[in-house]
Amino acid sequence: MASQYDVIVLGSGPGGYVAAIRCAQLGLKTAIVERENLGGICLNWGCIPTKALLRSAEIFHYMQHAKDYGLIAKEIEADLAAVVKRSRGVAKQLNQGVTHLMKKNKITVHMGEGTLKNATTLEVKGDKGSETITGKHIIVATGARARDLPFAPADGKRIWTYRHAMVPAEMPSRLLVIGSGAIGIEFASFYNDMGADVTVVEMLDRIVPVEDAEISAFLEKSLTKQGMNIRTATGLEELKATEKGITARIKGQDGKVSSEEFSHAIVAIGIQPNTENIGLDTAGVQMDRGFIQIDDFGRTGVKGLWAIGDCVPGPWLAHKASHEGVTAAESIARELGNKDVHPHRLDRNAIPGCTYCHPQIASVGLTEAKAKEAGHDVKVGNFPFIGNGKAIALGEAEGFIKTVFDTTTGELLGAHMIGAEVTELIQGYTIGKTLETTEAELMNTIFPHPTLSEMMHESVLSAYGKTIHM
Repeated sequence: MASQYDVIVLGSGPGGYVAAIRCAQLGLKTAIVERENLGGICLNWGCIPTKALLRSAEIFHYMQHAKDYGLIAKEIEADLAAVVKRSRGVAKQLNQGVTHLMKKNKITVHMGEGTLKNATTLEVKGDKGSETITGKHIIVATGARARDLPFAPADGKRIWTYRHAMVPAEMPSRLLVIGSGAIGIEFASFYNDMGADVTVVEMLDRIVPVEDAEISAFLEKSLTKQGMNIRTATGLEELKATEKGITARIKGQDGKVSSEEFSHAIVAIGIQPNTENIGLDTAGVQMDRGFIQIDDFGRTGVKGLWAIGDCVPGPWLAHKASHEGVTAAESIARELGNKDVHPHRLDRNAIPGCTYCHPQIASVGLTEAKAKEAGHDVKVGNFPFIGNGKAIALGEAEGFIKTVFDTTTGELLGAHMIGAEVTELIQGYTIGKTLETTEAELMNTIFPHPTLSEMMHESVLSAYGKTIHM
């Protein structure tokens, strides 16, 4: 007889495992199905281990610049194998943490490949055979994978995806990074700090193209100063791997094609949802370019079937997936009779984005250009790191904070940052947007001194001609 649950979650990434925990907290009998590692890509091959790599590169960078802080450090070397080992250890620790959370919340874990037989039934094929489980509701949280170049699929030796780049067998001497989104730029930053000669090619006219144009321009200038070769409006005509390296035919802004040699290449041109061959067609789910179509609460339109995370429309971010997981769980609980829960629909304008390159980038809401396109008359504030005492004391005076307000209402439309630790600062503006903050509340908020956060205050003041320290 099939095991029966209130909710089954297919996939255990930051969307799936969070959804399962919230379902269990709400008293629902819950199961989770995972084919590889609890925690999904984020904990095992994405967000967490990459940040461990970048932390090692950051410390290595500071050690090389010890004299800037009045310190002496001699014979500094990087041990790539040890750096990778530490990163994998961090991932393992987080994986074990999710395993503990499943036990703590009495969530049944089924390890294996899950396939929908209908909207309430899953077949799970694992090492010990096949089993059938049923649920009143099923949440699909199968995530996504790196998209390959159609003419040069990753081989793991010379042509890498992010997974290969996290566990390199050798240090690249001359690295080609294809794509300048968050993943591409983070790996470019890591390998550049570790000593590789890095070239980034981007087909659009600027790097990190989803960010505000001023942020993109500042980052390109900074990375170029660090020694990177940044090429925008540049296409890749051909990529061939040999025993000794990579041959790439690159089409520049001028339309000319050059043949160049690299030791390795990282392909970071986007993601592909893991939605094939899991029974979605059988269940009658509406799709668009492989992504499952949902409403603001995670419903697919098929009764009892929900979807969250990287297998649904973006932005494809772990924290967005987790929020969707909680929303779907609470919506299910309400449908099952719990009227004490009130699901919070996803507000795509209040999803922060972070890129952990050097310098860091963080943003939330509309860029200046998007705000104007949406019909807003805007006021824009801008404050540089060089005007902040804490930034100067840290030796991190590179960067700025930009805020965008609606002139008529004072609504905070967007905030954009580049510089040290801005990924920790952005949440202040994110909370502000969630609370529908105007410039008045932000101006009248007392920010502690000395902190980097004071620049957030100054940027708001700048939008209204009231800057104090610049």
